[in-house]
Amino acid sequence: MTNTITVVGVGAGDLEQIPYGVYKLLKEADRVFLRTKEHPVIEELQKEGLVFQSFDELYEQEAEFENVYEEIVRHLLKEVENRNLIYVVPGHPLVAEQTVQLLLQREQEEGPAIEIRGGQSFLDSMFQALKIDPIDGFQLLDGTVLSAEQPNIQQHVIVAQVYDAMIASHVKLSLMERYPDDHPVHIVTAAGSRNESIVSVPLFEMDRHVEVNNLTAVYVEPIQDANLLSREFTQLRNVIRTLRGPDGCPWDKKQTHESLRRYLLEEAYEVIEAIDNEDDEHLTEELGDVLLQVMLHAQIGEDHGYFSIDDVIKTLTEKMIRRHPHVFGEKTLDTAEEVKQTWDEIKKAEKANDPQHYVESILDGIDQFPALIRAEKLQKKAAKAGFDWDHIEPILHKINEELSELQEAAKSANRDEMEGELGDCLFALVNLSRYYGIDPELALTRTNRKFYSRFRHIEEELRKKDVSFEDASLEEMDFFWEQAKKMSKKKDSN
Repeated sequence: MTNTITVVGVGAGDLEQIPYGVYKLLKEADRVFLRTKEHPVIEELQKEGLVFQSFDELYEQEAEFENVYEEIVRHLLKEVENRNLIYVVPGHPLVAEQTVQLLLQREQEEGPAIEIRGGQSFLDSMFQALKIDPIDGFQLLDGTVLSAEQPNIQQHVIVAQVYDAMIASHVKLSLMERYPDDHPVHIVTAAGSRNESIVSVPLFEMDRHVEVNNLTAVYVEPIQDANLLSREFTQLRNVIRTLRGPDGCPWDKKQTHESLRRYLLEEAYEVIEAIDNEDDEHLTEELGDVLLQVMLHAQIGEDHGYFSIDDVIKTLTEKMIRRHPHVFGEKTLDTAEEVKQTWDEIKKAEKANDPQHYVESILDGIDQFPALIRAEKLQKKAAKAGFDWDHIEPILHKINEELSELQEAAKSANRDEMEGELGDCLFALVNLSRYYGIDPELALTRTNRKFYSRFRHIEEELRKKDVSFEDASLEEMDFFWEQAKKMSKKKDSN
C-alpha cells in the first residue's frame, strides 16, 4: 500500500487561528517536516514540545529557489518510502506553495498519495489588514519570477514570496516599468498575527529602509487615473472601440478597409522618413500611427464579426514561432542567409498547403505594392528563376534603348505610347538599382527630401529679397538651387 504525505498548512497568523484538528494532528505526530521554521505558529508549537526537521538550511546551500523546492521534494519522496509523514507549510498548502504543486505532480505520476489538510491562506489576512475587496479584481503574483508584463495595473495586486532585499529590489524595478515611481505600495509582514506590520511607501523607496522576511508580501494599489493608463494596450483598444461605437466619431464610424488603404501606406512612408532622419521621437509617433491603422482595421473586422485584434495577434504569434524553428524548435541556423532561406521554404510550404492562397506563378503575391516597390519585387522573383543579367553592361544598354524608344514615342505625341515607354524606362532603372543593391523606393524618397529642402531654400532666399516667384527669373532660382546644393554637400562632408 502506498504511503501518504499529509501536507498541513499552519495559516498566516498565530497558533489560536489554526483549526483544532490540525493542532491535534501536529501534537500527536512523530515525524514532521517543515519547509521553514520561520513562522509564528512553529515558534509556539516548539514551546509545546513539537519535534520536527526543517529545510531552512537548503535556502542557504542553493542559489535558486527552484533547486531548493526540488531538493525538498526529493527528500520527502525518499522519506515517505518507509512510512507516512507530515509536511508543514505556511499559509494554505495550495496557495503560493511550489513544493506542494511538485508533490501533486509526483502523485499523478504514480508517486505517494498526497493529502491536503487545512490552513488559512495569508490572502484572507491580507484582505483584512488592507481592507480591500478582491471582487474588484485581484492578482496574486510570485515576486521571485515577477516580470513587468504580469500585473494588471487596474486591479489589486499582491506580490508574495518577497523574502529578502534582493527580491524586493527586483520587484520594485519590475513594477516601475508599469507604475509611476511615486505610486503607493504597502509592505505587509506577518499579516493576521500579533506581529502584523504594514509600511506604506512610494514605489521607488520599496527596497529602502524596509525590512522583509519570509512572511512579507507587497500590495500595489490599482491605478484609476485614466492619464496613467495610456500605455496599456487594453486602454488603446477601448479608445478605438469607443471611436467606432454608437457615440463615437462620425469619421471613424464611416471608415472601411477600402477607405483606410491610403492612410496605411502614407503612415508607412512617414515611418521610413523618421528612420532616415534618425528622429526617435518622431519615429515613436509614426509607429503609433501605423498601429492606429492596424487597430482600426481590426475593430472594423470585429464590428462585422469577421475577426478581432486577438485573431491578428494570434496569427502573428503562431507565424513567428512556426517560421523560427531555430529559436522555438530544434533546428540550428547559424547565419542570416540560412534564416532567410528557411523562412522562404516554410512560407512556400504554408502557401502550398492552403489552396485559397496557393501561388500559381512565382511572380504572384505582390499585386498590392506601389509600382516602384512592385517592380523591384517582380525582378527579384524573376531573378530567382534565373531570368536576370549578371553584368552591368546589358542593363545600361537596356536603359539607353528604352530612353530612345521614349523619344521616338514623344515624336508621335501619343500619350498611351509615351506612358508605356516611360514605364519601361523606370522599370529598367529599377533593374539598375537592384544590380547595385540600392532600394529604389528609398533612393527616390531621399531625392524627394533633397528636392524639398533645396526648393525651400529658394523660397527663403526669395522671401529675404522680397521677390515673388512670379517676378523671379529662372536663372535667379537656379542660383539659389546651386547654393543649396553646395550647402548640402558641405554639411554631408562634415
